[in-house]
Amino acid sequence: MDARVSELFGSGNGHGSGSQGVASNVKSGNGYGVAPKKACVKNNKKPKARFARNYKPSNNTPYLPPEAEEGNIEYKLKLVNPTQYRFEHLATQMKWRLQEGRGEAVYQIGVEDNGMLVGLAEEDMRTSLKTLHMLAEKVGADIAVLRERDVDYDSDVPRKIAEVLIRKVPDDQQFLDLRVAVLGNVDSGKSTLLGVLTQGELDNGRGRARLNLFRHLHEIQTGRTSSISFEILGFNSKGEVVNYSESRTAEEICESASKMITFIDLAGHHKYLKTTIFGLTSYCPDFAMLVVSANTGIAGTTREHLGLAMALKVPIFIVISKVDLCTRATVERTVRQLERVLKQPGCNKVPMVVSNTDDAVTAAQQFAQSPNITPIFTVSSVSGESLDLLKVFFNTIPPLSNSKEQEELMQQLTEFQVDEIYTVPEVGTVVGGTLYSGICREGDHLVVGPTDSGQFHKLTIGSIQRNRSACRVLKAGQAATLALGNFDRSLLRKGMVMVSPEMDPTICWMFEAEIVLLFHAKTFHKGFQVTVHIGNVRQTATVEAVYGKEELRTGEKAVVVFKFIKHPEYLKVGAKVLFREGVTKGIGHVTKLQPIAQYQPSQTLPREDWGLRGVRETLEEEEETIEEEEEMGAEPVDEEREFWRSRA
Repeated sequence: MDARVSELFGSGNGHGSGSQGVASNVKSGNGYGVAPKKACVKNNKKPKARFARNYKPSNNTPYLPPEAEEGNIEYKLKLVNPTQYRFEHLATQMKWRLQEGRGEAVYQIGVEDNGMLVGLAEEDMRTSLKTLHMLAEKVGADIAVLRERDVDYDSDVPRKIAEVLIRKVPDDQQFLDLRVAVLGNVDSGKSTLLGVLTQGELDNGRGRARLNLFRHLHEIQTGRTSSISFEILGFNSKGEVVNYSESRTAEEICESASKMITFIDLAGHHKYLKTTIFGLTSYCPDFAMLVVSANTGIAGTTREHLGLAMALKVPIFIVISKVDLCTRATVERTVRQLERVLKQPGCNKVPMVVSNTDDAVTAAQQFAQSPNITPIFTVSSVSGESLDLLKVFFNTIPPLSNSKEQEELMQQLTEFQVDEIYTVPEVGTVVGGTLYSGICREGDHLVVGPTDSGQFHKLTIGSIQRNRSACRVLKAGQAATLALGNFDRSLLRKGMVMVSPEMDPTICWMFEAEIVLLFHAKTFHKGFQVTVHIGNVRQTATVEAVYGKEELRTGEKAVVVFKFIKHPEYLKVGAKVLFREGVTKGIGHVTKLQPIAQYQPSQTLPREDWGLRGVRETLEEEEETIEEEEEMGAEPVDEEREFWRSRA
């Protein structure tokens, strides 16, 4: 990660300087992510291809990238009257492509294997699509034509190319699930946009659409999200939207959806930054959606949220909301402002403004293939402008990981990260989180920990729910809630893991990390205390040593030893580290662990003898308690908060 990412974390009004030598924003002129400069003439040699009759190749024939053996994209010149043997072979091939795309595949009809866009006459295209439909029926899938394009070069007969989405019909709730973290400054319209997408009704301009997303009374009263909430948007096998319109329940959506987009609605206010960071590090989002208000532009925490997503290497796309409140000139000014920030050296992104359906399909494919492409949408939750383009984007965006990576994770021992803890009447203790590896079933016996002493407790999985509907099997990478029956809730906390009894987890108080200091007002040195985020772990840690240097300044790198001050944690080498303390922020990764057997923590001192360390720890505990009480509707306790701050 370039140390200049620190520019995104520092103060500023969001007007970044334009980058030098960075490509200008992508405008997909022909809609296909073609390589236009890769002409069919190289050293005066024409490529070998099976040209159809009446087809005359020319020097400006466009190309797609050559077909890859792996992946979920298949090129077919035509599928006209295949023999029975050929039909069976094509069906097997489709199964492979669907498996590679975890239930999704894209077929390009009228394209040679080398990527040449040959095109088909109308009759051949109709026959090929009919054959493709028969193949999909045989393997238990549906087809949807994403777009068609005329091949406009020397030819006696008009020719077309079709891009077709093949998607498996849902089977036992094993739908494709993608998680999208929603970021952006306060009052940028994040919750309202999610309400419109998931409820199927436009907003009234005063925030009616967001009411169903709020979890606390004070959120409804202020209109500001302070906690993490989840909303789902489904697509069936034909690519049609499945949401809460028509009075559907979450269970009905899960049953009829082949693809599910789970939105993680995060807080925009700087006061709740720790909650936003926890949502990004703990819930492992596949993508991040940065919402920017058209009338305010880049303001508040927008830059900081963009920097966090980039530091954690989460692919990000941008939605400019509230375009109904602004003139076209204001919207264009906001787009230019975003382009300047995205192109500056700390980002090195290539903006791609989406203006039609063709752009949306191209953006989805290029966004998943290249981390530098950043699609930009301009939408309105009141008028509904361009919301259909956003839905097309969500429908066609492929998963980042393929089936082989998921199978490798599923073959490992079970590891479930605990992110949320509930007590449900007549059910008992329930934990929510993400299954990092392995497979989890009802009745499985696991161990949960570590406790303050580094121990693990045995437990049994009662029932499993995904997206508020029952589920029998949980696979690696999926998020769910697990019922633990009468297991004592007081033994659980956020940041714990539930693992297979055969696993020997590494528990540590101290660890080494290679870090980059993104932003710091003064110097970073031994004895400094920061809040460390590592996956679902969030805890205060002390800097025990800085190797090779006495102190660090903004932009400098070093290997640092951290020591947790409350309880030991379960960590892995290579895990991403993000730490903060006031305006201080840094990123890095774990390089070495000091297991609990090698280091025994000193005896806990009485609280009156803790000094500054004890006061800071107590302050953090009291702040969290006060915020939880306020979220439950209690009156603000400013006097109590000020007392603890004065002690620090």
